[in-house]
Amino acid sequence: MIHTSIKPAEGRLGILVVGCGAVATTFMTGVLMTRKGLGKPIGSMTQYDKVRVGSGAGKQYLHYSEIVPMARLDDIVFGCWDVYPQNAYRAAIYAEVLKREDVELVRDELEQIVPMPAAFDKNYAKRLDGENVKNLPLAPSQGGGNKMPSRWEMVEMLREDIRTFKSEKQVDRIVVLWAASTEIYVPIDKEVHYSLETLETAMKADDREHIAPSMCYAYAALMEGCPFVMGAPNTTVDIPAMWQLAEKTKTPICGKDFKTGQTLVKSGFAPIIGTRCLGLSGWFSTNILGNRDGLVLDEPQNFRTKEVSKLSTLETILKADDQPELYTDYYHKVRINYYPPRNDNKESWDNIDIFGWLGYPMQVKINFLCRDSILAAPVCLDLCLLMDLAARAGYHGMQRWLSFFLKSPMHDYTVGEEAVNNLYQQHTMLKNAIREMGGYEPDEALD
Repeated sequence: MIHTSIKPAEGRLGILVVGCGAVATTFMTGVLMTRKGLGKPIGSMTQYDKVRVGSGAGKQYLHYSEIVPMARLDDIVFGCWDVYPQNAYRAAIYAEVLKREDVELVRDELEQIVPMPAAFDKNYAKRLDGENVKNLPLAPSQGGGNKMPSRWEMVEMLREDIRTFKSEKQVDRIVVLWAASTEIYVPIDKEVHYSLETLETAMKADDREHIAPSMCYAYAALMEGCPFVMGAPNTTVDIPAMWQLAEKTKTPICGKDFKTGQTLVKSGFAPIIGTRCLGLSGWFSTNILGNRDGLVLDEPQNFRTKEVSKLSTLETILKADDQPELYTDYYHKVRINYYPPRNDNKESWDNIDIFGWLGYPMQVKINFLCRDSILAAPVCLDLCLLMDLAARAGYHGMQRWLSFFLKSPMHDYTVGEEAVNNLYQQHTMLKNAIREMGGYEPDEALD
């Protein structure tokens, strides 16, 4: 049963990725291999998950594509921006996530994915030194050479990139996905970020303190009618000005920060503690990571952005207001340590101090040896396909139903709304949205 109000997934879907590093190239390589029958998209909800529809004798368990019209992997066309000029094949080899023999299987296609110059400000990622960045020529009277474009000029250049990609690649629809590094922390400023008018004024005034480069990408995407996904913890689409722009352009947005390793575990295990009515004294989380993301996060200002994102999960699941005897004043600490020998093979440790009957203490230890990009790649695929679906279904603004995939899900904090971080509630939201778009009753209720 297909809901007739959803536009069909006809034509080619362009996916423009900000960043051509480990996550992006693992994502691209995996899609290209899968559609040639050379690999399997394991970990992808859109490719494997089934949703129950109907009830009683008429109930069925169906894949998403059997309920709603999903874009096919064969229809995807990739493009990207990056501060480093090497094509996606070279970038994939450099990242050392996938075996060279796997990357070689789709080398020809990867070599055709050449990054466009990035809209980049080194102050937002001090550890990166790429030269494939957008510049404007200085007049001879100014000494010649190049200068960094203003924030508004960045927007206009990015919009032109999107239009050129759409025309040259002959794609019908585009989703823009941020899979680049974490920017330095940008506190939300009501004078700049709370209205579209003040945001645009700041961009035109080249306010580099309040306008991050990622905001330029998001603004450009929305102005071109492209759904935008924020895969890092940057302050980008989680501001009222962007919500207003998304509503104005009738374009979906979602973010932020791919939920892949430690936070995925946290959002799944914390509900066990809460549901069992056990108490929590403290939760200490630490990671070692050696890829480019780890290098960027070794900068304290960039780590602060990630820390805020990772800390937000627990406080909305185990709340003192609901159970003051169990969850008042527990200690929650998150650390990320750059350790080059581990490269993309991230390792996380969680030490959880809990207490039970009569207040007696207990501990839980979780050691997750994961592969960061292997976990992130299917999330990238799912978010792009589901955001394309949302756009065709007429959904716009923040997409709360995609919270399952994100560390800091979208919510309107200006009216006191809290994000949903409980993994099982998030899965229910996702399934209900698919049901509703497919014309079925959203029959699982959230407490």
